[in-house]
Amino acid sequence: MRSLFASALAMTASAGAFVAISDVMPGAAAFAQQPGDVIGRIVVENNQRIEARTVLSYLLVQPGDPYDPERLDLSLKALFATGLFADVRFDQRGDDLVVRVIENPIINQVLFEGNNAVTTERLEEETEAEPRATFTRSRVEQDVQRILEVYRRAGRFAATVSPQYKPLPQNRADLIFVIEEGPKTGIQSINFLGNEEFSDSRLRREIATRQSRWWRFFERRDNYNPGQVEYDRDLLRQFYMNEGYADFRTVSAVAELTPDRKDFYLTFQISEGEKYNFGQISVETELEKLSGERLALVLPMQEGDLFRSQLIEDAIDTITFAAGTAGYANVVVQPVETRDSEGRTIDIQFEVDEGPRVYIERINIAGNTETLDRVIRREIQVAEGDAYNQVLLDSARSRIRALGFFDPDTVEITDEPGSADDRSVVTVNVEEAPTGELSFSAGFSSADAFLFSAGYTERNFRGRGQFLSARIQTTSRQQDIEFRFTEPKFRDRNLAVGADLFLTQSDFFREAGFENSVVGATGRVFFPLSNTDNLGLRYSLRNDNLQLDPAFTDCTTSAFFRSSLCDQQGDRITSSIGYTLALNRTNDYIEPTRGYDLSLSQDFAGVGGDVEYLRTEVRGIVYRGLWPDIVASAAIEAGYIESLSDESIRINNRFFKGGTSFRGFDTAGLGPREVEYFLRRNRSLSTPASLRPRPPFQS
Repeated sequence: MRSLFASALAMTASAGAFVAISDVMPGAAAFAQQPGDVIGRIVVENNQRIEARTVLSYLLVQPGDPYDPERLDLSLKALFATGLFADVRFDQRGDDLVVRVIENPIINQVLFEGNNAVTTERLEEETEAEPRATFTRSRVEQDVQRILEVYRRAGRFAATVSPQYKPLPQNRADLIFVIEEGPKTGIQSINFLGNEEFSDSRLRREIATRQSRWWRFFERRDNYNPGQVEYDRDLLRQFYMNEGYADFRTVSAVAELTPDRKDFYLTFQISEGEKYNFGQISVETELEKLSGERLALVLPMQEGDLFRSQLIEDAIDTITFAAGTAGYANVVVQPVETRDSEGRTIDIQFEVDEGPRVYIERINIAGNTETLDRVIRREIQVAEGDAYNQVLLDSARSRIRALGFFDPDTVEITDEPGSADDRSVVTVNVEEAPTGELSFSAGFSSADAFLFSAGYTERNFRGRGQFLSARIQTTSRQQDIEFRFTEPKFRDRNLAVGADLFLTQSDFFREAGFENSVVGATGRVFFPLSNTDNLGLRYSLRNDNLQLDPAFTDCTTSAFFRSSLCDQQGDRITSSIGYTLALNRTNDYIEPTRGYDLSLSQDFAGVGGDVEYLRTEVRGIVYRGLWPDIVASAAIEAGYIESLSDESIRINNRFFKGGTSFRGFDTAGLGPREVEYFLRRNRSLSTPASLRPRPPFQS
């Protein structure tokens, strides 16, 4: 490092070089002073970018003052402390005080050479030097240490960093960090001393660090990292505390280089202590709406259970949530432990304090570049001036994530102290996610043969949270034109209003012996019944034109076995009203791990029109978390439709599944069938000799 600055001593200030700052600053004593000398003028020389008056502003002497060595020395130190100058010297020229400065150069660019294991972007994030910043020795030295720390965390303790300085015209310079990464330093072995209840192999599974092995070529945790070792100590403590060892402690964690200096031996010395059980569990509180006895009933542990520290944290969360739902938003829960070393039990008393009353002074929205503030604010169930309620803010975070407008991992709600002790400023941080989609697709499948589609979807139209969709699609069986629009908060109320326009041409001649053309519109209204339950109402008006395939269904005959489907041909107008009741009892709208989601839908056709029926559908799905990141789910779907007139249910309104809607069956492979009876040769109405089912919904 010293060679970097020593090499610049031979350069002039006009060439953009600088002089190293020596440990002793002699500039203040570089002139001869006589008793009674007075400063006539102060002259600044050699300054290029920095104005003379800026230099003078840091001096503690002025024209007319005597030459005071102490004040001149303090002035010299003040100029060096600015970081703007590589060298400063005071001289006396007659009555003038001459201040000669050499300015630190401006960094033109920062370059990294030799880095392969660590990306340049990562190094730029860690270092403070940047283009157009002032070049200083201390900053460079600090950046060198930061780069070395990055390589230590990456397991490369042999890495070296050499900064180089390239002068440029106009007192600029390129700063180059030349890096020799060296070999990766792994973990040869991980050993434990003092463990009696658990083996070394069992404890190795509980820590983050791994032993270096040839098959772990994708593993990053098999490098020695002091920060990770500290994390391992905490993981060991958590493991033992959750196994009942309340007195556990890690005595030391020592890393030693192997003889070839390529790897480390890592040794943890631990003290397990004795195993404890829970003793008496109680809750002490003065909350009016909640008693200690009632709160104790919902705690996740009981007397005699194995002591686990995680259960104490879970109990605090349970009490906090229970108090929050009762209106106590700022309760403070303090567990007090009383140990019985002889009986090996720990009594826990949870002391619940209501805490200070805190009110929301202001709600800030940050990070939304497209979405309007009011779209986010209307998902927050508290407002400025309301009492701070953590339960409602947690609910608001889930509701904002459920909008789908933002990256779910970036949605955070934080709070900071306000202008007074009883005031809090709440900030909602979001990061916009893509919400629009323009799609063109073409494909082929065994179910639908060819497929062509073009569509546009915007889930956050104009940043107002509105949903807009337009789609045109054609397959070998069906052609669709669809337009949908939804205003989720009509007039900023908890009321969603939407409209759909659709035109559909379905050709099921081959599968079911009919084709159907539909043109219609639907109006929708949707509003919440509670935080988890919603009700949707709708009205639909459509015209269906049903045509049967004469190759399968002969409607010209007048025989008694003439198909009942023949009477369904032609146009029918369907005017229907319906509702959907949705019950969401999941713990998260986006990534549920427990709970269920249930919906019930009914449509009544007969409000005018030519068709009368009652259609009922039920859908449900249950979630259950098995292990971290593994969730099991089970879904069910059922439907029933009943005619309310003498006419049977039209074929296009019936339920039939198959293809993509029910795996393992062809399209329309599940559903009711009409069968044709082949009678005896005398054509009597006796018992049929045989039955032969036709394709679904055909005669």
